[in-house]
Amino acid sequence: MAGLNLKIIVGLGNPGPEHRTTRHNVGFWFCDLLARRHGGEFRDYRKYSGETAKIEIDGHELTLLKPTTYMNRSGISVRQLSDFFKIPPEEILVAHDELDLPVGSVRLKHGGGHGGHNGLRDVIAHLGEGFWRLRLGIGHPGNKAEVIDYVLTRAPQPEEELILDAVNLAADHVPLLLDQGAERVMAKLHARPGKT
Repeated sequence: MAGLNLKIIVGLGNPGPEHRTTRHNVGFWFCDLLARRHGGEFRDYRKYSGETAKIEIDGHELTLLKPTTYMNRSGISVRQLSDFFKIPPEEILVAHDELDLPVGSVRLKHGGGHGGHNGLRDVIAHLGEGFWRLRLGIGHPGNKAEVIDYVLTRAPQPEEELILDAVNLAADHVPLLLDQGAERVMAKLHARPGKT
């Protein structure tokens, strides 16, 4: 079974210490965890409008990217990095918080719309829809008017622990994704019951 040929893994989030622990930054958490596990060190690169780290997983070389543009302009950073290295969208994975999934669930998908996520909306505007998404469930506040406050605050500890578990689980599956491909990972992740 052929693995997925990924070259760039992007984590979506907002820069700055005031955003570090908010639900909207789980994409950053995912990239930070991969860097810690696989010996990467983030450095700020102005020409990519983001922080990048190089890692290697089972012989696969990957660049991790955390845009420093703020969420709604994330696509600029992804485009600058992918253009520089000539990486097509199908070799890019974007990790992001997902309101439409229960807290602690993880889903992998290819293509599709932005579902109201401003970071995804901007990445699609710059790359098109052909990239991979790692959707990390943060739950929904139940009222559309509360969404902005909800994503920009820290989750209560029991929920945060479930989200961190999901981030860890997703990182556990990256070697399998690179080695055996998306269908194998989807089968494993999607069979796992979502937490509520």
